[in-house]
Amino acid sequence: MTHVVTEACIRCKYTDCVDVCPVDCFREGPNFLTIDPDECIDCAVCIPECPVSAIYAEEDLPKDQQHMIQLNADLAKLPGWKSITKRKAPLDDADEWKDRTDKLSELVR
Repeated sequence: MTHVVTEACIRCKYTDCVDVCPVDCFREGPNFLTIDPDECIDCAVCIPECPVSAIYAEEDLPKDQQHMIQLNADLAKLPGWKSITKRKAPLDDADEWKDRTDKLSELVR
């Protein structure tokens, strides 16, 4: 099993979760974070750290976010998506986006 970052992270990219990850499984894209399922050890310490509740254990993933399992895996393998291990400031307009839903079309690969 692994953990999955959902659409709630898109255009927010709060990075509180990366500070607590013991195995550095997060990858950073232009406006989203993903979890590399090959690196995640299923420790769950990232879940309570996310201010927008964007991270779920795979088995707890809402039905409308199931597509994010494969998307996390695919994005984690992209050459431009590098490991992130230290907290950064969120995107400038994160507060405007944090409560929005259906943000998949906003994802920048």
